[in-house]
Amino acid sequence: MKNLIGTAAICFMLLSSAGCADREYKDVSVIPYPHTVQVSGEPVALPEKIEISVKDSILLQEAEFLAAGLASSGFETSVSASGMHAGIHLAIDWRISDEEGYRLETGKKRTVIYGGTPAGVFYGIQTFLQEVAGGTLYKGTIEDAPRYRWRGFMLDEARHFSGAERVKQLLDIMAYYKMNRFHWHLTDAQGWRIEIKSYPDLALVGGRGSHSDPDAAVSYYTQDQIRDIVEYAAARHIEIIPEIDMPGHATASNRAYPEFNGGGTEQFPDFTFNVGKEGTYAYLTSVLREVASLFPSPYIHIGGDEVYYGIEAWKTDPYVQSLMKREKMTDVREAERYFMHRMIDSVSVLGKTVVGWDELVDLNADRDRSMVMWWRHDKPEYLDRSLSLGYTTVMCPRRPLYFDFIQYGEHRWGRIWDGFCPIEDVYSFPDPWIEDLTDEQKSHIAGIQANLWCELNHTPERVDFMIFPRLCALAESAWSMPEVKDFSSFEDRLEDAYELFDSLGIYYFDTRNPEHHPEPAGPEIRKAGKQKMDYRD
Repeated sequence: MKNLIGTAAICFMLLSSAGCADREYKDVSVIPYPHTVQVSGEPVALPEKIEISVKDSILLQEAEFLAAGLASSGFETSVSASGMHAGIHLAIDWRISDEEGYRLETGKKRTVIYGGTPAGVFYGIQTFLQEVAGGTLYKGTIEDAPRYRWRGFMLDEARHFSGAERVKQLLDIMAYYKMNRFHWHLTDAQGWRIEIKSYPDLALVGGRGSHSDPDAAVSYYTQDQIRDIVEYAAARHIEIIPEIDMPGHATASNRAYPEFNGGGTEQFPDFTFNVGKEGTYAYLTSVLREVASLFPSPYIHIGGDEVYYGIEAWKTDPYVQSLMKREKMTDVREAERYFMHRMIDSVSVLGKTVVGWDELVDLNADRDRSMVMWWRHDKPEYLDRSLSLGYTTVMCPRRPLYFDFIQYGEHRWGRIWDGFCPIEDVYSFPDPWIEDLTDEQKSHIAGIQANLWCELNHTPERVDFMIFPRLCALAESAWSMPEVKDFSSFEDRLEDAYELFDSLGIYYFDTRNPEHHPEPAGPEIRKAGKQKMDYRD
């Protein structure tokens, strides 16, 4: 598969003064929009032969990445480590204080991309590529750095499996728009999607089925595939955070290893792990040990949400009741708290920090060893509490950052809750939500993230349709400072994004013409008495 930079390079053109005369001098076609743009309006033409040079050997990977993209589009390229030459030069500038910041200096003969770290240089490369693809490569200087250090997107593959090539394409596009965290939801009630060698049936049995078809073929990632995708992401300065759900959302795991089943309800059978069995803790710690070895990220997400769907079974489970008696507990929610504290200990011993949904705030989780993702838009008090208690917090509320919510009023397939999630609302986030927070509270915000849950997103077309172009709005909200954001300008710059999506064969929602790509239908749900799931009905 071609990398995105190679695809973007297809759009490269030799620029002429006549072709750019009608553009405003300061207008550059870049998403997310940079912090400072000082260009003369004088266009710069790229030569057919492009030499990429580096001053610092640690930038050779960035140089080779850029060269491969240009070469795949027919440019003759070379990489030199002997110093600064005409063409494109990459360099570290230790005066750039932000580790992801960059400075892009474009002249008639040479473009220089400086970064405080290789990541900064990489993001400068993305700006350069977008400038050229958009026909706005001018003489001048762009200086830039991100608003938030966590610029994330979550893909749920437990409900419906996407596969390695689709994930790599998503990582390419995330990198192009300067996003740096990929949250990978790999286990849930409907499927277990990661190989665990010490418990092979997790994948071989738990990996069977999907949300729409309980008899769907086994689908999961081998550990070799995981390593390959993690390496692919790292080359694009994207950190992958795995999610292994517990103590709820455990049905697929319990199908494979029922001895650790904590029960559930009629609506959500076998939903929980058994928190009263000592073997459960050894089992899950072994699983997380293998997961930790595959993902260099300092974080492991363990869910911790919606346990109330299955917790009723604990009231009569003899193992849970024995635990409660031993620990002098009076309510099963105390058993949930006990479980989470022990798993935080286990994850900490593995050298990782726990990430969990905002239910962690109720469980008194150790704030120095855990991070909170605020997701319940109808409970803003949880954001306030999380920040007031000093938890590092990622904001990903359902409204407007759940991309399984519909994005247009006429759409049928998708969720609605107090409205839906149009691109305008994604773009305006988070400022309306955080204006009343204190500076101390804001200091604990790591960043923002959108989540795509895949109950109703069962095909590549539906997944693409729900992600794009909202991902572009998310990228600008996460990176760009509020003073440079302008939705009208963003809409203009989306034109280049649509061209890119067309070249990649992505079935996106076209905000210019909603009928251009009609909404794909959701899946037929193979469940007794329920043939379709439509959240609007």
